[in-house]
Amino acid sequence: MHDLALTGRLDVHVAADVRMALAKAVDAGVGELLVDLTGLEAVDATGLGVLVGAHRRAQRAGRTLVLEGVTPPLGRLLLVTR
Repeated sequence: MHDLALTGRLDVHVAADVRMALAKAVDAGVGELLVDLTGLEAVDATGLGVLVGAHRRAQRAGRTLVLEGVTPPLGRLLLVTR
């Protein structure tokens, strides 16, 4: 079971809404936060920033952000940004 599933495009047009949803999910639980990215079609730089920000927020809250269904191109971007 996933705590959150993202679909479509994660870009500048939806970044604020996704950022808010991820922040609420981080703040509402403990332990791992599972986010399914299987349904994502594309991620732009703003969307990447949202994921990185959610990771940092989760760390500050003592949680682990776990991304599932990461495509190889997105995986490479995430590796580069750490």
